Amino acid sequence: MRAARRQGDSLPPAHSATLGFLGREGPMTIAELARRRGVKHQGQSRTVGELTNQEYVERAVSETDRRASVIRITDAGRAALQQDMDGRADWLATAMRAELDDDERALLARLPVIFERLARRAD
Repeated sequence: MRAARRQGDSLPPAHSATLGFLGREGPMTIAELARRRGVKHQGQSRTVGELTNQEYVERAVSETDRRASVIRITDAGRAALQQDMDGRADWLATAMRAELDDDERALLARLPVIFERLARRAD
């Protein structure tokens, strides 16, 4: 992933994580984003500011508490996140083809089934 980032093909990790949370879970406050990401409020606020400058997120009035503002992803933010995810997937597929032999790729293909079986056993 670092190689892809050095080439400018991906968002900074803090941006990608923030856009990912907003894209999956919808609008939330900076405090909620910071808590979910496990970072300090100040750092999350800086990330939101950078994303706002890029027009990837925008502030809006909370529907549940009109006194609070929430951060929501914009269409441009969704497009940037999708491009980032596509770039990472392409990078990983290329790396797997270059570095893994057929047996290793077959093992990777079986891992989701193995993990699912282990998860069911834990229940």
